[in-house]
Amino acid sequence: MIAIQLKRLPHGADLPIPARATADAAGMDIVAAEDLVLAPGAWAAVPTGFAIAIPPGYEVQVRPRSGLAFKHGVTCLNTPGTIDADYRGEVKIILINHGPDPFPITRGDRIAQLIPAAVQPATFVEVATLDDTTRGTGGFGSTGTR
Repeated sequence: MIAIQLKRLPHGADLPIPARATADAAGMDIVAAEDLVLAPGAWAAVPTGFAIAIPPGYEVQVRPRSGLAFKHGVTCLNTPGTIDADYRGEVKIILINHGPDPFPITRGDRIAQLIPAAVQPATFVEVATLDDTTRGTGGFGSTGTR
């Protein structure tokens, strides 16, 4: 388990910090720090009222809440989003309303989930050719549609 430092911002002083809804949940639910209404097709960067310090070698992924997506068509626009270890600004969640109706967000509503993950450092090595595989250069849908 890693420890992630969290700094509450003035507009998030009384809000809960990210937490798992159940003992075996992968993600930690986070809440909105302000009221707003997302019109159909609209998106917004929703403030959470906190900033974090992620240890080097880790990221925190931002993922949608399945209930919001299924019931209302509201999801995270950049999914999964990544919060880098060197970012120290307020965590904001980019939500989009794909539903047919305006979607109200009330301060304190659970809007997304955070999942810490280890980062595998990598480099790219330029080569003249790549090894052959069964798939080869087949792109989108090349392995079938079902």
